[in-house]
Amino acid sequence: MASRHFLDLDQFDAGTLRKLLDQGRALKSGAPPAKKLAGKMLAMLFDKPSTRTRVSFEVGMKQLGGDVVILSQRDTQIGRGETVADTARVLSRYVDAIMMRTTTRKNLEDMARYATVPVINGLTDDSHPCQLMADVMTFEERRGPIAGKVVAWSGDGNNVAASWVHAAVKFGFELRLACPRELMPPPALLDWARKNGGKVIVTHDPQQAVAGVDCVVTDAWLSMGDEKKGETNRHNLLAPFRVDERLMAAAKKDALFMHCLPAHRGEEVTGGVIDGPQSVVWDEAENRLHVQKSILTWCLE
Repeated sequence: MASRHFLDLDQFDAGTLRKLLDQGRALKSGAPPAKKLAGKMLAMLFDKPSTRTRVSFEVGMKQLGGDVVILSQRDTQIGRGETVADTARVLSRYVDAIMMRTTTRKNLEDMARYATVPVINGLTDDSHPCQLMADVMTFEERRGPIAGKVVAWSGDGNNVAASWVHAAVKFGFELRLACPRELMPPPALLDWARKNGGKVIVTHDPQQAVAGVDCVVTDAWLSMGDEKKGETNRHNLLAPFRVDERLMAAAKKDALFMHCLPAHRGEEVTGGVIDGPQSVVWDEAENRLHVQKSILTWCLE
């Protein structure tokens, strides 16, 4: 029987994703805390530093009765020449599942291809599916079903934006992407959305994108590892896409503001917005715990 990997939202049918969200909500509501993963061990590999991903997976696994072993890049032989494939084969002999937070998607794919246990995408440079599950859960807690609603993204067309595109198709909401021409999501991703019936609209005007929407989302202008990619130029390109009070005023009066964190107040978002009444960023962070417990349970059942 093939392992149940959780790699990207586009690989799942909408029904499975909905069941994962329902189970996450049940776990959050205080459903009997059955130690479903008692005796199970999760290996967590980090090529990039982490606060929310590390703590939420570790706490979630332990709440479910399991345990974790945490490995940074300097703790493994991958940084010294061992292949991801060989690491996958070895770890599969020790643990029951692997969560990987890495750079290139190829690392994740190699891990999933050669591991004989479930592999979970904790983030790559291309996507962040666990975050999007938490974001959809957060939206629906506040505003009901996300299907048919309108979400605007203002900023870099990065890995989180890519997962928002996947989510728009799978959960049936409209997504408006406002990005600089130089920082658009990959054309192949937008083609996939169109071919799969997604309502994904691309613009270079954040005011146009945000007009009348139910939710406004942004992310840091410089992702981890991008610090050498011309910081000044990226800031100049992205400054018009900052989410400030004026931009939020173009959305619905009760529009939510989301950010996956960490945030840089005064850059991609003003302090008044992220700390204001429309912001649900702390709920997003908390819901990483609940939805990832659901994902862990699904992978290991």
